[in-house]
Amino acid sequence: MSQPKHLPQAPAATPIAAAPLVPRARFPLLQNAPDLVYLDSASSAQKPDVVIDRLDRFYRGEYANIHRGLYPLSEDASEAYDQARVRVARFLGAERDEIIFTHNATEAINLVAHAYGDHNLRPGDLMLVSLLEHHANIVPWQLLKERRRLRLAGIPIDDNGDIDLERYEMLLAREPKLVCITAAANTIGTVTPLKKIIAMAHRAGALVMVDAAQAAPHFRLDVQALDCDFLAVTGHKLYGPDGIGALYVKASLMADLPPFMGGGGMIRSVSLEHTEYADGPRRFEAGTPAIAAAIAFGTALDFIEQIGFDAIGAHDAALADYAANRLPEIAGLKIVGAPKKRIGILSFVMDGLHPHDIGTLLGESGVCLRAGHHCAQPLMEHLGITGTARISFGVYNTIHDVDRLVDSLARVRQMLR
Repeated sequence: MSQPKHLPQAPAATPIAAAPLVPRARFPLLQNAPDLVYLDSASSAQKPDVVIDRLDRFYRGEYANIHRGLYPLSEDASEAYDQARVRVARFLGAERDEIIFTHNATEAINLVAHAYGDHNLRPGDLMLVSLLEHHANIVPWQLLKERRRLRLAGIPIDDNGDIDLERYEMLLAREPKLVCITAAANTIGTVTPLKKIIAMAHRAGALVMVDAAQAAPHFRLDVQALDCDFLAVTGHKLYGPDGIGALYVKASLMADLPPFMGGGGMIRSVSLEHTEYADGPRRFEAGTPAIAAAIAFGTALDFIEQIGFDAIGAHDAALADYAANRLPEIAGLKIVGAPKKRIGILSFVMDGLHPHDIGTLLGESGVCLRAGHHCAQPLMEHLGITGTARISFGVYNTIHDVDRLVDSLARVRQMLR
């Protein structure tokens, strides 16, 4: 396996995460598998008891379709769903009618590409995406580029894995119409300077689409303070159910966006000749939505905010710094990237070992991590590697999980020497 071009090491720090931020007993899967080390929360987080209980309670005693029935069961379900939208809005610092429910962040980004991009961008217009992006914030724009005959350029990163702001400013001089940027990279954990990136884009006349799928579980996002135009999150990384996500659309843009899909629930009236569409977010929510998932998503956000982002941030930093100190004890192991600020994600490579082999062998010893290109092939190509092994932390992880990881990696190194 080829070695990455840029492999600076992270600084040392004193570990403070000997205990989980939230007891493992709060997560039924982890409680039932006491020896399991789960280090793949960036892919999907484990679910706490309150989220599972909320789903169970809704399906057992509250289920009905919404915004259709005039009977109490349906009206109560409708109110719970509507309150979930209010809850997501509050979590993001938005207004209720600026939140569209989607199935995930990927659908949210595709919605923007179709509803905004197809109807506002013209042949020859330029879009920018960074080299840190997940494929979900690249491929929809490539498809849009082909549909609308647009141009697409990459925002470079520096040797540490941070956005190169000087070169970004040079790209803005080319007057792009849309900047697509992650709030935190799913590969090396880079936290991007969003407020600065957004302000620079707006001065150049561009709108900004933020992929906050990775960032949202780790630090506070305030769309009003950021002044972003679009922002996507997904429930399953926020300790909530899968099949639910949300898209923030700035109120001044929402009214002018055409529907993404057609069907029931997103209309005012329909005749064979003409349809009048609903106002606000419901115009983008055709068909029966993921009702239970949306309601339990609100419960997951309560769970996170009860922990507090200050505590989550400190826990992240302690685990990441501890892992950055311990991992290089393994012969031939190198951590990829050393951004100025990172969430609880670390990627690494080991001389002579394919990431898939590392992931498979660790899995056999009960240590779960991600291995591969992490849906970020442009970044991997830039780094000169085919993939990495990635660890990512949740509120249930401790430094003892890192110790288990290091011990298991030492055995893998010994086995494959």
